[in-house]
Amino acid sequence: MTEKCHHLTYREAGDGMAFDEARAFCTVTGSFVQPMRADVCNARYGLDPETDCEFYVEAESSPDGSETGDRDR
Repeated sequence: MTEKCHHLTYREAGDGMAFDEARAFCTVTGSFVQPMRADVCNARYGLDPETDCEFYVEAESSPDGSETGDRDR
């Protein structure tokens, strides 16, 4: 199990806005993610990004290993 998804970052600004606290950002989808999705990314509650996140699986299985850019959340 992955301790934390390496596709997750935290940003204090984005989409033309600044935030008081950093928000979870998925580098695969190119978007900020809801707290429940961040729970998967952070392997909380027994969740595992490698098996419980379709974006992680897709990015890791891409032939060139590149991230896929903008996607629906």
